[in-house]
Amino acid sequence: MECQTVVKENMIQRPRRLRGNGILRKMVRETRVDKSSLIYPLFVREGKGICEEIATMPGQYRYSIDQMSHKLEQLKNSGVDSVMFFGIPDYKDEAGSGAYAQDGIVQKALREARRQFGKELYLITDVCMCEYTSHGHCGLLCGEEVDNDPTLELLAKTALSHVQAGADMVAPSDMMDGRVLAIRNELDGHGFTQIPIMSYAVKYASGFYGPFREAAGSAPAFGDRKSYQMDFHNRKEGRKEALLDVDEGADIVMVKPALAYQDIVREVADLVEVPVAAYSVSGEYAMVKAGAKLGYVEEERVIAEMAIGAFRAGASVYLTYFAPELAELMDRGEIG
Repeated sequence: MECQTVVKENMIQRPRRLRGNGILRKMVRETRVDKSSLIYPLFVREGKGICEEIATMPGQYRYSIDQMSHKLEQLKNSGVDSVMFFGIPDYKDEAGSGAYAQDGIVQKALREARRQFGKELYLITDVCMCEYTSHGHCGLLCGEEVDNDPTLELLAKTALSHVQAGADMVAPSDMMDGRVLAIRNELDGHGFTQIPIMSYAVKYASGFYGPFREAAGSAPAFGDRKSYQMDFHNRKEGRKEALLDVDEGADIVMVKPALAYQDIVREVADLVEVPVAAYSVSGEYAMVKAGAKLGYVEEERVIAEMAIGAFRAGASVYLTYFAPELAELMDRGEIG
């Protein structure tokens, strides 16, 4: 049976969807991504011979420094050349001194990664206190409240120690007021004027962080972080936080989490004149893995849709535990 096109008088009929094959569809895609937009979060811990799977994040591991090189090599070969280090120390104290110690876990990991890979990898560090404090909060305490201003000095010291150990970029995630300016001044004062800051500018107090806190051992010993992270009901507050961090010298501003906050990604991207990052956090990863294991969702399709959704919303950078999988999907031409 031949297909027939009915043409109404004085009216040109066109299909509502684009004509043509898959090559044309790729040619005119509105949203394009590549591997250089991806950052992979990596957990490093003290010890030797350790490569332990994280129970709440199947397929993700904590690596001792002598074991992390295999994963870094794998990432490099896949085309994912940006890595963010999260440190898991053996020792914690009230001041989180391991965060800024010259022989801290992140500092040692940076030096080893730089020794093995030179400039082939772009090394980024999470700058926060929660993994290093005995109470699990993101700064020094005054009673049971985080004391903002004294914390700034320690965050700045932490960022400086990371850069001195080889970091290409620092990413403060603590949400203390004024920390971007404090870090910028500290780095500039030591001659590191070209080191960029990627600020966790719009970080919501989210239920999506649970698996990460188990992975990093950073759950608060009491209370919660709602006094310094953002209320997920608020949109205008996110705009304000992003603008303040840009004014203080942030080179990239991040929205975290990604999946439930794409409206915020879009608003921030329209508002600021710097790149916007979106962090697809541990809870997003865990939900996909659990759903796929039960056969409820197609894992690769969901991974792709989540990533493209963030980029379509306005992100230029995407932090995700699925970075290797996304790189493979790009190699196969399924996204990109």
